[in-house]
Amino acid sequence: MKTNANSTAASPATLASSAPGRGLRLERLCRLCRRNRRGAAVVEFALIAPVLFLLAFGIIEFGRMVMVQQVLTNASREGARMAILDGATTSEVYTAVDTYLDSAAVSSSGATRTVSPALPTSDDYVGAITVTVSVPFDQVSWLPSPLFLGGKTLTATSVMRRENTQ
Repeated sequence: MKTNANSTAASPATLASSAPGRGLRLERLCRLCRRNRRGAAVVEFALIAPVLFLLAFGIIEFGRMVMVQQVLTNASREGARMAILDGATTSEVYTAVDTYLDSAAVSSSGATRTVSPALPTSDDYVGAITVTVSVPFDQVSWLPSPLFLGGKTLTATSVMRRENTQ
């Protein structure tokens, strides 16, 4: 089997052994390329790091928003369930909402709770009771200063029908 020396690629070791000056030039060229790329990783990281951190903080913030929105929905539902019972008072509804918010690690001190219409004093009222719970996102955010949702208010409303059990 004949091989043509011009058609096959020679390895750097073969070049170094066949031509002593050529192997040194290749080694010097590779060393020069490595030296010129020494700070490339730092520059690339400096360009990508702000985008990476912005993405990570955005994921944290929107994840917390979805979590708190679900907690508010459940708290308003618990308040509405309390409100449709015979003999329920507005303070009992507020206590049910606050208990649920506190158990879910959402501060009830900043939450606004409303019951409409005002709970009737007689047990013969038949109609819909609406319980609304809202909280500013600034008070429930895990970040010291929310980037995307600062100044927004999360609100949840539940409506249940009060029926007489006579």
